[in-house]
Amino acid sequence: MHTTVAIIGAGPTGLLLAGDLALAGIPVTLFERRSEASNLTRAFGVHARSLEVLDARGLADGIVAGGARVERLRLFDRISLDLTGLPSRYPFLLITPQYRVEAALEARALAAGARIERGAGLSSLRQDGERVVLEFGDRTVTADWVIGADGAHSTVRRSLGLPFPGRAVLTSIMLADVRLATPPEDVLAVNAVGDAFAMVAPFGDGWYRIFAWDRRHQVTDDVPVTLDEMREVTRRVHGTDFGITEARWLSRFHSDERQAPRYRVGRVFLAGDAAHVHSPAGGQGMNTGLQDAANLSWKLAATVQGWAPTGLLDSYETERHPVGRLVLRSSGALIRMAMMRSAAARRLRNTVGAALLALPPVVRRATGVISGVGIGYPGAPRAEDVTLRGGGRLYEALRSGRHVLLTPQPLSGYGERLLQVTADADTTEAVLVRPDGYVAWRGPATGAAAALTRFLAPEQVAHPATH
Repeated sequence: MHTTVAIIGAGPTGLLLAGDLALAGIPVTLFERRSEASNLTRAFGVHARSLEVLDARGLADGIVAGGARVERLRLFDRISLDLTGLPSRYPFLLITPQYRVEAALEARALAAGARIERGAGLSSLRQDGERVVLEFGDRTVTADWVIGADGAHSTVRRSLGLPFPGRAVLTSIMLADVRLATPPEDVLAVNAVGDAFAMVAPFGDGWYRIFAWDRRHQVTDDVPVTLDEMREVTRRVHGTDFGITEARWLSRFHSDERQAPRYRVGRVFLAGDAAHVHSPAGGQGMNTGLQDAANLSWKLAATVQGWAPTGLLDSYETERHPVGRLVLRSSGALIRMAMMRSAAARRLRNTVGAALLALPPVVRRATGVISGVGIGYPGAPRAEDVTLRGGGRLYEALRSGRHVLLTPQPLSGYGERLLQVTADADTTEAVLVRPDGYVAWRGPATGAAAALTRFLAPEQVAHPATH
């Protein structure tokens, strides 16, 4: 079997990639080791930038409708971030289980023509200058390009011989899916008390996820979690165990801070947890992977289609590796502050934290990093959504999977790589927006033709439309 693009791992990162590539007309096959889709999940939070990414694929409204909004994100004690000032259509954290995001992305990928093979665990891969050979037990598959979205224990990464430097930041983290007799009043109940923390989040179907850690009881991942243990830690952190009655799933794991030194080796790429893992603080994991996928998909599609400008595919690592490093640092700082052991240190943290979060620039920076809305690339800031003349929005226009030119003066001769729209505001400025929702170029409308030549391939020259 041969496929143009093989994606290893059917989590959110792999599914978004598969849908984008299939929409661009690229033959893509997604291989997943699990035989069936899972309803077990670690991720529960979808941040504003990820909702914008999903909006640009027509999925955000449906996912938001099935979740719960958190407008103030509590970090520890009385310190919280107000998300309502985010410059986004989605100024909140959405609480919804990861499997609902996966279901929406999978339906989109299949509708676009992606192929998904389950029960296909990758054994190894090797590559030369023209193709990649993948081994699935006694079955061999070839691909022009491969994306490893197969998680923290990535077989793709190991097969490339890439290290995954870092260390464990938290051990003996407990997860429990439970029913509660007296659920918390807040959508997301989270707190830390120095030697323990606990977060409670709703599935939306009567079950709740408790995510907890206890410094006093550090054991290996294979030691079973008990309901009594969950009750004791939750009471210590929240003052109540919310009446835990029964569990359908209990698990223990550890959390690492690690990042691969490279995201591309030849014809093979890493994305999501295969490229970076970090502490659970701030709920960054799934969100960072989704944004990896949005960055890579259009660049790989342009390369396969033969029009990518020189260096475009290499810019995936150039742009996303620093973001992965930023997320490791910010989430690591949050978890270390939450886990301060001394009462005096926690009092100082609360005093300083409250003072800093009274400063608007600090709030903008903090909420921008956690939500992803404040993260951009050198020379390519995030594009804010705008209303279009005649109706609609910029992020609805991005659902075409193409570059979008916001211009008061339409151009002819642009081909199928570009969608032209006009903002519902009088301006002489034009803005070229990349398919991932970042600004490629901004300037006078008279310079748009030159910009299109630069960003949409040298042979594609645009000219003002004649009337």
